[in-house]
Amino acid sequence: MSYLKTPRFDLDKSILFQNSDFILINKPPFLSTLEDRNDSVNLLQMIRELEPAAQVGHRLDKDTSGVLAVARNPEAYRHLSIQFEERRVHKIYHAVVDGIHKFEQQLVDRPILKQKDGIVKLDSAGKEAQTYFTSLEYFKMHTLIQCQPVTGRMHQIRIHLASLKAPITGDMLYGGKPFYLSSVKRDFNLKKDSEEEPFIKRMALHAYSIGFLGRNNEKIEVVAPYPKDFSALLKQLSRNLR
Repeated sequence: MSYLKTPRFDLDKSILFQNSDFILINKPPFLSTLEDRNDSVNLLQMIRELEPAAQVGHRLDKDTSGVLAVARNPEAYRHLSIQFEERRVHKIYHAVVDGIHKFEQQLVDRPILKQKDGIVKLDSAGKEAQTYFTSLEYFKMHTLIQCQPVTGRMHQIRIHLASLKAPITGDMLYGGKPFYLSSVKRDFNLKKDSEEEPFIKRMALHAYSIGFLGRNNEKIEVVAPYPKDFSALLKQLSRNLR
């Protein structure tokens, strides 16, 4: 099959897995999952050009990259939705956070309340939310963290990491700081009359993998490779250790 292509996103090349029921896509950053009043194009709209019955099984924030599960028919959508409701979908995210943090299956079990302004906060009046965090790699001033959400609340990983004083790099909404190359390169030279831009122009969060059962009870497990900006950030942080 041949999907719609745009200059910034080739849907064909982003397909990680597909069968008669599901398409698993490696969503790039800066592309909305669903309709957004600030964007003329979104991922679901692109898929529905050729798959009119398609529905996304979950969603990723616009700036978050990584694996996204799309159901190709109503039966597949119901099948996946039940697994999400019963918390049988296994999702792993990778995040680069500010500071050095040693987490080993660190559980954050704090309810999340969505506010009218689109920001969430930790509040006992909110919905229950649990996330496990494990440190994967340490850099000079940052840490690569594996995030395993049990529930799927809005901005869950972001606010839970912030509660551990480990905000995601670039996530200024929840206390993260932008990463500038000048902070690690002594010989960094900025052009005259220009302002340095962040090395990664979004929060450093990637939906790394997903696992669930297909309609025939077959295991579907997919890993999404890092996009260029996330890989470049990790490479630059590693260089700073040498």
